[in-house]
Amino acid sequence: MADNEKTKETQGLPSLPASKIWMMSFGFLGVQMAFTLQSSQMSRIFQTIGADPNNLGWFFILPPLAGLIVQPIVGYYSDRTWAPKLGGRRLPYLILGTIVAAIVMLLLPNSGSMGFGYASMAALLFGAVTVAFLDLSSNVAMQPFKMMVGDMVNDDQKSYAYGIQSFLSNTGAVIAAIFPFILAGLGIANTAAKGVVPKSVIWSFYIGAIILVISTIITIARVKEYDPQTYAKYHGISEEANKKGGNWISLLKKAPKVFWTVTLVQFFCWMAFQYLWTYSAGAISANVWHTTNASSAGYQAAGNWYGVLAAVQSIAAVVWSYVLAKVPNNRHKLGYSLSLLLGAVGFISVFFIHNQYALIASFVLVGMAWAAMNTYPLTMITNALSGEHMGTYLGLFNGSICLPQIVASLASFGLFPLLGGSQTNMFLLAGIIMAIGAISVNFIKETYKA
Repeated sequence: MADNEKTKETQGLPSLPASKIWMMSFGFLGVQMAFTLQSSQMSRIFQTIGADPNNLGWFFILPPLAGLIVQPIVGYYSDRTWAPKLGGRRLPYLILGTIVAAIVMLLLPNSGSMGFGYASMAALLFGAVTVAFLDLSSNVAMQPFKMMVGDMVNDDQKSYAYGIQSFLSNTGAVIAAIFPFILAGLGIANTAAKGVVPKSVIWSFYIGAIILVISTIITIARVKEYDPQTYAKYHGISEEANKKGGNWISLLKKAPKVFWTVTLVQFFCWMAFQYLWTYSAGAISANVWHTTNASSAGYQAAGNWYGVLAAVQSIAAVVWSYVLAKVPNNRHKLGYSLSLLLGAVGFISVFFIHNQYALIASFVLVGMAWAAMNTYPLTMITNALSGEHMGTYLGLFNGSICLPQIVASLASFGLFPLLGGSQTNMFLLAGIIMAIGAISVNFIKETYKA
């Protein structure tokens, strides 16, 4: 079909009421809680059940590896799916991912309670497998939310829609991150026998699973996706467009240039955050509580405090997202690079700080970078894409998140001992990497398909 014929047939995506945009993303709250509990407590869980800090990278490879494989598949098949009884194109995958994620969230924190023994291969393997399944299912549940915005929201509202997702994402992250701290304050045990995960962490996962299911049900009940005919009309494509030509290599060859320049920035950003998630509990424990013993009360207190700092990061990201929303389109790159540079300062400052409350300032800066990472990349990419193979492209773009984490984890086996086996030293490295990401924003040139 010629371009001018497409233009005649398309009506353009309509403006949506704010309530619909909110409901379209509401389940993101629960999905992000699953991700936050995983990222903020995973290092703590594995070191509690006996993992060597030098080997943590192996466990942190599994989540991004799962995402690298699963998200393009979800995008590819959901582009071709139409199941009205299950919600449409993207929602069936959301339902599947939520069910599996909720089940695995009940299993993961019990890795040390199965009678396998401290530091046993069985306990570590059980934890590794459940982490892989949690990330796999969470990715299946998360990707539909990103895709629905690309499917249903026009360019004028897209920044607002992704801003709502960022708000709900960070709200879920705040709630999940402080669960162990609050539960411990309510009297739930924050320590346990050697090799056993404390009840404060176990119950955090249980509550998170319940909220995940409820928030997903709300989205499913309130959102109706466009049928194939309406989708094609609004995007100015034929109904057959998403049924052919979906070869991943071919699509990547035809990807707009901004796809690759944003991917370059993503590489540095997500490497830095992989080290944050891997080493925060240990670094805070060493710098503030002066212990590296994962069975000690000090280490478990540091784990709780990292949860609070993760909440601070998320609150800062929410506030900063509102600031970034006011930045005009021609200043996106400035907002992006400045945010990443502030994040780099936050990372580096963790190395120097030995007071738990002073770390709040560090994680405020980290939160500013996190806000930019969750706002600008998807906005820039979806603006440059037509409606053809939207899900597949977003699934492939997820490689810009997963691959850097895999590279970071593999590199840690050499870098960690090279930097003295110190988890705090890894924050210096992460800050330098983030600063490089801030500089690489200059290579981006935004384009608009609509």
